[in-house]
Amino acid sequence: MIDAVPSAWNLANVVTVLRIALVPFFAWALLADGGHSTTGRLIATALFVVAAATDRLDGWLARRSGQVTDLGKLLDPIADKVLIGTALVLLSWLGDLPWWVTVVILVRELGITAMRFFLLRYVVLPASRGGKLKTVLQSVAIGLYLLPLDELPAFVEVVAAVVMGAALVVTVVTGLDYARTGLQIRRTASRPPAAGL
Repeated sequence: MIDAVPSAWNLANVVTVLRIALVPFFAWALLADGGHSTTGRLIATALFVVAAATDRLDGWLARRSGQVTDLGKLLDPIADKVLIGTALVLLSWLGDLPWWVTVVILVRELGITAMRFFLLRYVVLPASRGGKLKTVLQSVAIGLYLLPLDELPAFVEVVAAVVMGAALVVTVVTGLDYARTGLQIRRTASRPPAAGL
């Protein structure tokens, strides 16, 4: 008996798409009053937290219902990158985060995303444990930077900088690991099949 292939448009993937749909509302709230509105920053932080938290929800739903799909494996990291990339660019544009931090993270993220698309002809490369840790660290650091830090105790900004530093290290290390894995897959795929005995 052949197992039925789960529909690509299941609840887990709908949650992932909704995460992407939250991004414009997040950006609008963050940019309210030139990024200096306390209310806007708090709303943006709340939207970011909701979008980041549902990253765990869609994966849990897919595994629980047996509806893990190739589309979900592809969309999930893209949703993360759209949300985090938007947040980083806007925070740097507002002067809250150095541009070099945003550039390092985005170069890694865009490079690995391009590699994933290239590898689709061979395999769908899901997020690794290190990649998931990277996403958590980035999300926590960004969540802290989104807060109206000038109205909070100074130690909050210090914590945000420390967490962002850890996120940068894990981002680079996991990026190199993904690149190594991608090269191995490409080399294996390009080898001619062994001749039969």
